[in-house]
Amino acid sequence: MAVEEGTSTVEGRSEETAETAEAAEAATTLAVRYPVAPGVRLKVRSGPGTQYQLIKVLPLGANVPINCQKPGEWVTGTYGTTNLWDNIANGQYVSDAYVHTGSDGYVAPRCA
Repeated sequence: MAVEEGTSTVEGRSEETAETAEAAEAATTLAVRYPVAPGVRLKVRSGPGTQYQLIKVLPLGANVPINCQKPGEWVTGTYGTTNLWDNIANGQYVSDAYVHTGSDGYVAPRCA
């Protein structure tokens, strides 16, 4: 018996899931990364401000992805004064004042 057009098979769903996973992995691999200011070991915080918990410190010469950005505490750094904070991973933020994006504004969507 033939399967009607428009219905999915179990095999079709697993292939679709595999394709979706591959696309997500490719997007992560191709994510734009931005350099942290030279000579700076940038502090990563749990939110957009210095009052948030320190999670880790990035090594010299680090490059970071920017998943989204949100306003927070004003910080003066190598690249000026800004209140933009970059989300570099789930629950991890760095001040945009130390990340060379080539812009004074948003380069990624606003975080929800």
